[in-house]
Amino acid sequence: MTPEATPEATPELTPRATHDAGHEARYRAIAADLAAKIRSGHYAPGAALPPQRELSASYGVTLMTLRQALRELSDERLIVQRPGKGTFVAPPHLAYQLDSLRSLVDDLRKQGHDVRTAVAGRAVRRAPARIAAELRLRPGDTALRLERVREFAGRPAVHQVSWVRRPVADRIRDRDFTAVSLYTALADAGVTVARASEVVRPGLLDPAAARHLQEPQGSPVLVSTRITYTLDATPVVSDHATILGSMMEIRAERAATGLSLTWGAVS
Repeated sequence: MTPEATPEATPELTPRATHDAGHEARYRAIAADLAAKIRSGHYAPGAALPPQRELSASYGVTLMTLRQALRELSDERLIVQRPGKGTFVAPPHLAYQLDSLRSLVDDLRKQGHDVRTAVAGRAVRRAPARIAAELRLRPGDTALRLERVREFAGRPAVHQVSWVRRPVADRIRDRDFTAVSLYTALADAGVTVARASEVVRPGLLDPAAARHLQEPQGSPVLVSTRITYTLDATPVVSDHATILGSMMEIRAERAATGLSLTWGAVS
């Protein structure tokens, strides 16, 4: 057998960067395909996925590549891996998962509040390391940074910074975000938002947000961090919202069939 036909010679002829890029593309494609099957109901909530060896064989990849794809689905809370038992589709999340700040505005308007949005800044910038990781960008990639302040009851209540990945960002950067929500702008640009993963936790007001919210640094706040995904499981928006705890609260309506969460003004 000639050296050119020797299988072991192929990796030596392939640059490491090209090899890594190809590997990354494979596991992300698998993750997107499995995510689409989960969302379409092909794999129902609570159902077991096929064994890992069976899945790796069907996709024609190694177990390592498949497990990286499953790790992405686990990070997105689409699946649950149970050692010794297998991989299962996660149950639906009983929480507001998408567009919570638009829902916040809608909730407050239904209560009779006049809610306004002021744009504090917008610019295409190099994404910080944390944002790049959340949006799966390469080091040095740029994204649109959109900074807004939500006001109601005559004072600022929410400070929000959204990072939007390109090229989507280039199609919406000039929209009037005082009148149009980010999700409306995405829809108008042809982007279908499928889901979002969000965490709300208590925190203390940092200096940057304190200036916009006109409150002393260290005041109690609610901090919302949210990553929004398109239909193919691509993260398109990374949000960080600081909400004054003295003005806002989360209200829950619990029933046997589900859970409804809404934002409300503190009376």
